[in-house]
Amino acid sequence: MDTSAGDHSAPAGSTLNPRDPYPFFAARRREAGVFHGTVMDYSETPESLRPTDSYAAVSYSAVNTALRDSQVFSSKFYDSTIGIFMGPTILAMDGTMHRAHRNLVATAFKPQSLRRWEPEIVRPICDALIDEFAVRGSADLIREFTFEFPTRVIARLLGLPERDLPFFRKAAVAIINYANKVPRALQASEELKEYFLGHIEQRRSDPADDIIGDLATAEIDGEKLTDRAIYSFLRLLLPAGLETTYRSSGNLLYLLLTHPDQFDRIQQRHDLIPQAVEEGLRYETPLTMVQRAVTEDTELDGVAIPGGAVLDLCLGSANRDEARWERPEEFDIFRTHTPHISFTAGAHTCLGLHLARMETRVAMECLLNRLTGFTLLPEGDPHIFGQPFRSPNTLRVTFDVIA
Repeated sequence: MDTSAGDHSAPAGSTLNPRDPYPFFAARRREAGVFHGTVMDYSETPESLRPTDSYAAVSYSAVNTALRDSQVFSSKFYDSTIGIFMGPTILAMDGTMHRAHRNLVATAFKPQSLRRWEPEIVRPICDALIDEFAVRGSADLIREFTFEFPTRVIARLLGLPERDLPFFRKAAVAIINYANKVPRALQASEELKEYFLGHIEQRRSDPADDIIGDLATAEIDGEKLTDRAIYSFLRLLLPAGLETTYRSSGNLLYLLLTHPDQFDRIQQRHDLIPQAVEEGLRYETPLTMVQRAVTEDTELDGVAIPGGAVLDLCLGSANRDEARWERPEEFDIFRTHTPHISFTAGAHTCLGLHLARMETRVAMECLLNRLTGFTLLPEGDPHIFGQPFRSPNTLRVTFDVIA
């Protein structure tokens, strides 16, 4: 795999391994905070979707600076990539338009909603899933738990019937994998549009207390969202709501299972779960990279970048920057808390970060309230894999049920 497109100065012996990209990131950081090249593998991406000139920011300071300057480092880049399949969303908007649309859709994530969703939706779903495998004394925590609970949660939050879970799960995965199968992603996009239009029309005639209902009736300064804006946002929310939580919770479980001393402490003290969630997000970022279009000739961390280039913002590398954390290559839930950048920063900070944190915390609490004595089995070669999306494919475990 060629990981240095457009770059002719890769560190000797340094290659980006999807199983462990962090040595590559560290080697790059030692040279500079920004380099001419990419941290993406475009080998299966159609030529029309590949940038012609790429740079990558790998230091915390460079990534943080670029995320907070949406004028020079614009999200409009996404209009020509995933925007083809999702439509116009806040992901690709900047400035006044972004603020207006973000304020409108943010009404669906009100703090009072989060407080209600935890006991009414998230916790019962997690407990119901545990009911399905607890009696066996073993489970694949990815297939039977971490992949399942975010899907069921987002379906409930959107007010979608459970019978439709297989449909929108497949459609969401197809859109996320657009670079590999463009025709299937376009088909999934159209299917989701028609599906959501039916639900939007239903909410307009018969309002419901769910996210689609909130979006259909949301109004700020007399402005309402159009149907296109709503179904485009829902096409974004569906895979985003599944991907981040499914991957971050699976990563955290893998890290704890492979660091049993820390797992033992958490099983004894559940109040440590929130800091474990944050360390898991830092150490194994579920999405290691976002991208921006460079709108003008500029300089970042002392490196000149021409207007028209695409800039990879490597969150996974930034979260292990030696200039910000001591022992950044160690997973340590007891480290002094220093905020990570897994949910990005600036105007495009992830809208669902509080929901994602709450879901992962509740999932861990439900598991540890009911099960103990976890042992990770070698079946399937469990490990965290992928770039830019990272998570384990399997986590087969045995356990004891708490009486």
